[in-house]
Amino acid sequence: MEDLINQLNDILWSKALIALCLGAGLYFSIRTRFMQVRGLPEMIRLMLNNKSSEAGVSSFQALAMSLSGRVGIGNIAGVATAIAFGGPGAVFWMWVMAFLGASTAYVESTLAQIYKEKDPKGKYRGGPAYFIEKGTGQKWYAWMFAAVTIVATGFLLPGVQANGIASSMTTAWDVTPEVTAAFLVVGLGFIIFGGVKRIARFAEIVVPFMALAYMLVALVIMLLNFEQVPAMFSLIIKGAFGMEAGFGAMLGLAIEWGVKRGIYSNEAGQGTSPHAAAAAEVEHPAQQGYVQAFSVYVDTLLVCSATAFMILSTGMYNVVGKGGTMLKEALPGIEPGPAFAQNAVESILPGYGSAFVALALLFFAFTTIIAYYYMAETNIAYINRKIHRPWLIFTLRIAILVAVTFGCVRTAGMSWTLGDIGVGLMAWLNILAILWLQKPALASLRDYEAQHKAGVSAYTFDPVALGIRHAEFWERRANGLEDLNAEDPQLAGAVKTGIIR
Repeated sequence: MEDLINQLNDILWSKALIALCLGAGLYFSIRTRFMQVRGLPEMIRLMLNNKSSEAGVSSFQALAMSLSGRVGIGNIAGVATAIAFGGPGAVFWMWVMAFLGASTAYVESTLAQIYKEKDPKGKYRGGPAYFIEKGTGQKWYAWMFAAVTIVATGFLLPGVQANGIASSMTTAWDVTPEVTAAFLVVGLGFIIFGGVKRIARFAEIVVPFMALAYMLVALVIMLLNFEQVPAMFSLIIKGAFGMEAGFGAMLGLAIEWGVKRGIYSNEAGQGTSPHAAAAAEVEHPAQQGYVQAFSVYVDTLLVCSATAFMILSTGMYNVVGKGGTMLKEALPGIEPGPAFAQNAVESILPGYGSAFVALALLFFAFTTIIAYYYMAETNIAYINRKIHRPWLIFTLRIAILVAVTFGCVRTAGMSWTLGDIGVGLMAWLNILAILWLQKPALASLRDYEAQHKAGVSAYTFDPVALGIRHAEFWERRANGLEDLNAEDPQLAGAVKTGIIR
């Protein structure tokens, strides 16, 4: 079974997916005229928007929710794994993936906003399954994505995060995996049984605090170890292009692991962040696209870089070459993971390193598990749109608690492999879909930029005028019918007369 799982992972993460991720990011960067550079001031302005509603969360809350999914074990253990199997140069390719991926994040998140809808409780729902069905008309494709996402985020990926937490807790305080599992299940159950608003409030408070604290410690490590910083940057750049002595034969592996772990960490193109993006209350779909593009920068250029700088500047890492040959072994017998970062901090701040990294990883990974639950729940809501199946949500909640328990006690290698399979399946389905549906997102960007240039006091979005079909929520808002339900005679009349198609 393990061999079969590894073979499936190798197929999903072949060079074709690496090329697709990089190619899509470059293509969207060109088509958006590098909005990830031009739009940086607007990203920061929109990020601070704290306007919410009964139906949706604020842009900042949506950012925090998506960051809770992006900022997880991939930012600590994932970076360590990339360095271990791709060499220091993998960090550079993670940066490249973040820069290009910001435009991909814009496209997928804007599509989620364009095609979002309200669920029976009046809350915004959306994501790839929604925009695939409405944008392409291929319901089977949408259902396939929904099913894959429910399995990936409800069963496979939570175990990776839980495993990282358990491993770091054992290293820092010798806490058994069983005890860690018990605490995680209790805390997670309290949050996920409280609904999306509780999830948003929790993420809004915890995510910014934990990310800032982590980056601050990384800055302290670099200042205390400043004489090694120039050599560290040289190592990253030379390793990225196969020019570093000792790591020269790792160019292909640097690109592969940099892109692979970059996608796992920042999730651009994976199809996860659009779920939170659709939940935001905004005046124009492009606004949340801008905010989500910025979240990729926060995840990789700031948090992932913090981990990489701590590990590389202190030299606390191992590098495994082809055939299992150890090219660098500063930590004999230690597997790639949180222990790299824990040893890095410990080498500069003795007595604090293991505990601090374990605490940071606890918050990072725990909030990511919560985000995974929200993504899985959103896709169950999609499946439940026509026929209400309340037992599915309850089953999901129990399943994710079981997955967390199982993840704490199983081997790390199998956890990462199963997680990679989940990410790979979602990435294939989502990237192909957004390449197919790019026109509405690009039209939305042009419309928003035109209004911004005109200096409007309030942004509007009329999908019909832009040639976008099946964006019913925005059509209703443009025609002043947003608060009407589907059975309202006034709405029925609007549909009949062609005001809403």
